[in-house]
Amino acid sequence: MKAVLGLEDGNYFVGEGFGVEGSSTGELVFTTQMAGYMEALTDPSYAGQLLMFTYPLIGNYGVDFTNFQNPLVQTRGCVVHEICRSPKQNPSLITYFEDQGLFGISGIDTRMLTINTRLHGTLRSALIVGDDNGDLAVEMARSAPDISEIDLIQSVTCTDPYRVRGKGKRIAVLDLGVKKNIVVSLRRRDADVYVFPYSATKDEIEACRPQALFISNGPGDPKRATQAIKTVRSFIGEIPIYGICMGNQILALALGADTHKLKFGHRGSNQPVRCPDGSISITTQNHGYVVDGETLPEGCEVNYVNVNDNTLEGFIDRHLNIFCVQFHPEAHGGPHDTEKRIFDKIYRSIPDA
Repeated sequence: MKAVLGLEDGNYFVGEGFGVEGSSTGELVFTTQMAGYMEALTDPSYAGQLLMFTYPLIGNYGVDFTNFQNPLVQTRGCVVHEICRSPKQNPSLITYFEDQGLFGISGIDTRMLTINTRLHGTLRSALIVGDDNGDLAVEMARSAPDISEIDLIQSVTCTDPYRVRGKGKRIAVLDLGVKKNIVVSLRRRDADVYVFPYSATKDEIEACRPQALFISNGPGDPKRATQAIKTVRSFIGEIPIYGICMGNQILALALGADTHKLKFGHRGSNQPVRCPDGSISITTQNHGYVVDGETLPEGCEVNYVNVNDNTLEGFIDRHLNIFCVQFHPEAHGGPHDTEKRIFDKIYRSIPDA
């Protein structure tokens, strides 16, 4: 089956399609992770994007449902160099894409495309499966809205509040597209977790008498999450507040700081971060926006920094009991990573009721 990937800069690439015939548009981004492709494809932070894997062979162990971060694939398309047709277990990624009505393209020079993205920045793109009309794909890419113009959070947040019961401290989670493993990490410490839609008001959240507020990851431009920013601001100084990924950005915006879009973002499981004690942790990340550390108000301390480009990877305000990180400690990039350190710190710092 023919397929074509078109970019807004006028370039297009013909390959072999998998999944179903049809088309999709979105921002083309790349991830450097070598495993965990289903975790990435089901990560709600990838909503609105076509995901390209730099690792050349994808699908070699089939579809592992236990590691889904959301019940559905959230990306608008999958771009790979080679798709495995005879995986270790079934169903194959090809079969799964066919069953779920998803779009994919293989046979693409992902190395060249990744270099192009690093040089020129993230571009709008269009994927057509079942046709190789490159001019049409380019036209569709140029007509697609910029990701900063789309409210993507409403498509990935929960529709109604729900509770994941535990016997420990009550934590309210503001769901901007929360990954399953974040809730799992909180529950591993026996937290009593209440999850709320991103549009929840302060009164709605206070009804569960939370001992802390946690803001999750999510897709798109954090500045579009105006209700979430307003709600978080109303809790500052009243209870401890924590955040991961977009949660880090929302907290910064609620404090009056600024965020901006990166040239090509940080996505993968090999992102080096300098920790407060001077050590380096290799982290899993997925974000295209970053907090401008110089705009943080007095009292905030930048305590995690990206080694590659010196961007902010986390900050703390001890007086207001705020702590957040830009990377994903729950993602388990290796056997000894930041999950225990970060989530233990969060849970221990919540005062007993």
